[in-house]
Amino acid sequence: MDLKEILVNLEDRSYPVLVGSDCIGKVNSYVGNDVRRVAVVTQETIGIEIPTEKNQKVFYLPIGEQGKSIETIKALCSSWVQWGMTRSDIVVAVGGGMVTDVAAFAASIYHRGIQVINVPTTLLGMVDAAIGGKTGVNLPEGKNLIGTFWQPKAVICDIQTLTTLPDREWKCGYGEIAKYHFIGGADLRGMDLPSQIIECVKLKTDIVAQDEREGGKRAILNYGHTLAHALELENHFSLAHGEAVAIGIRYAAEVAFSLGRINQTRVMFHEEILSHFDLPYTLPSKIDEERILSLFSRDKKAKESITFVLDGVNGVELVKVENQNILRKALEVIQ
Repeated sequence: MDLKEILVNLEDRSYPVLVGSDCIGKVNSYVGNDVRRVAVVTQETIGIEIPTEKNQKVFYLPIGEQGKSIETIKALCSSWVQWGMTRSDIVVAVGGGMVTDVAAFAASIYHRGIQVINVPTTLLGMVDAAIGGKTGVNLPEGKNLIGTFWQPKAVICDIQTLTTLPDREWKCGYGEIAKYHFIGGADLRGMDLPSQIIECVKLKTDIVAQDEREGGKRAILNYGHTLAHALELENHFSLAHGEAVAIGIRYAAEVAFSLGRINQTRVMFHEEILSHFDLPYTLPSKIDEERILSLFSRDKKAKESITFVLDGVNGVELVKVENQNILRKALEVIQ
């Protein structure tokens, strides 16, 4: 496919998102002349080489969501110190959402901030995680509770890197693609994969440009994520992220229906979209409902009370939900 460039318009922090085939070589064009060292942060199972003309070294992250921790950040930054990285050097994050979240967070705090280029190699990374500058790691108490906003210098989405994705990684991406149908995106079901990625990137970059630090509209990108994050913690990350988001989307529709925000036809449309992408929308067989409810209050969107992103006549928006009986009943409906 022809290379497509989409600009994230953030004034002096603006950057391009490139979508195409065999475009990893474009990384070198975003590495500045004054850069001496390039730290490639990835995982051993990814096996993608990054061509630059600089002194570069590969740093491997642990496999799995458990590696998305402050301990990993400390170890990564220490290894950079030992190698001699300075503020003028750059990080290239190559991998899925876990890799770009961790590598960019480390870059944002190392020497109070060094540049990072994201090279997502999963569908989830391309349509969501690698774009927008949100970085972070987990705590035992919740997902992404420690993090920063740190915009990359560029995001390079080479569709060829998706050819070896396992089925569960595809579901991770399609869970996020399904989300875009409800937050202002077009119907993506009839599009080919490159077009789906481009449309998702366009919508996300537009939302990020309007609300870089999630003070308002950007929160809609978390549609389905409140329950999703709780399920991931409750199930020790045995659910793929996209699977959890899909269940969270159906749950959010049920909560919105219970509050009178949408009708049953709209609820069924949620199921129709999720079914098209072969995504689950019922709860795992064993969950602790009270723990799930307690995790809602720890979600990073929560301020004074439990907050959900919910569909409605005015579109998807943040809504405080104070009646926990509604939340319990909605859990029962999707079992």
